[in-house]
Amino acid sequence: MKLAVLGLVLWAGAASAQGAADAPGARLRLLDKLTGQVTDLTLENGQAQTVGKLTIQVDDCRYPADNPTADASAHLTIRDASQAEPMFKGWMVASSPALSALDHPRYDVWVMRCDVPDRVLPDVPAPAEDQPAEDPAATDDGNG
Repeated sequence: MKLAVLGLVLWAGAASAQGAADAPGARLRLLDKLTGQVTDLTLENGQAQTVGKLTIQVDDCRYPADNPTADASAHLTIRDASQAEPMFKGWMVASSPALSALDHPRYDVWVMRCDVPDRVLPDVPAPAEDQPAEDPAATDDGNG
């Protein structure tokens, strides 16, 4: 946990050195580990959406002012319907989702990017669900 806090402090220092800009919202991705369903959410700051048992709220989103397509960080509040207190309340960094991650047995949530005004940013496609995994036994590695 101390390492995560140190990483966030270092990242915040780097972000402030290059000038962080506030965005009006964020694009998030949620994975239901039980069903494998991936859901993309676009939320404005202060807006919340419920998916399954989770309610996810974007409190703030920041990105490097000189490069809006670069690393983003979002302050999220995530609640589970079965608990009174939030399961997660803090900053998530798009390039390092494990640095400060939601600890939930069923769901993963991560930041994809901030919504930047007056910019059309490319969508990040969700993983294809219909494609079968490559069968390692079917590949010919030359060893017979």
